[in-house]
Amino acid sequence: MSPTVLYAADLVAVLVLTFALYLPRHRRRDLAVAYLGVNVGVLAVAATLASSTVGAGLGLGLFGVLSIIRLRSAELSQTEVAYYFASLALGLIGGLAAAPVGIALMAVVVLVLAIADSPRLLSRYRQQTVVVDRAVADETALVAHLEQLLGGRVRRVSVQRLDLVNDTTWVDVRYDADPRGTVVPTARRADPVAATPRPDEADRWAVAQR
Repeated sequence: MSPTVLYAADLVAVLVLTFALYLPRHRRRDLAVAYLGVNVGVLAVAATLASSTVGAGLGLGLFGVLSIIRLRSAELSQTEVAYYFASLALGLIGGLAAAPVGIALMAVVVLVLAIADSPRLLSRYRQQTVVVDRAVADETALVAHLEQLLGGRVRRVSVQRLDLVNDTTWVDVRYDADPRGTVVPTARRADPVAATPRPDEADRWAVAQR
């Protein structure tokens, strides 16, 4: 089978990856251009390496260095990194693999990303970095406050910074969102963090309690 078939299959695969999967789901034009450019560039160089006396290992090592530099030049989410390496892998397969196996591998790469990045897969699982406007050392109170704030069930909490000077708590929280998108009513759940007075209000609060 002619290598041209593999090149055409690679172009079809990266177009599906970019315009049928990534853009409708994430809406970031600059990365769509990057995915297309990376794929076509890797395909061209891989095809050149496959037909020359230069070792393919050297070429792959150079691409590894370039990919690290590219990923360190801008902040990307883990999902965007997955698309980035998928477009790179498609180019390598198109330039180096045998035709029947290469086409099958391209289809697998696109299919796996289509399923793994589906909005219906684990749609309730969320992750956020939250800055709470109180310094909360009690993890139980912090979890209750976050569930009240986010309207979901907190699964894991990791305190990144407990700032006693500025009275803030930076926390990475993993939670299950309410499928209805509703927040738990305040009347049904007390918020221990909101009920706790700030340090600068402690004296007035104590006087009011007498």
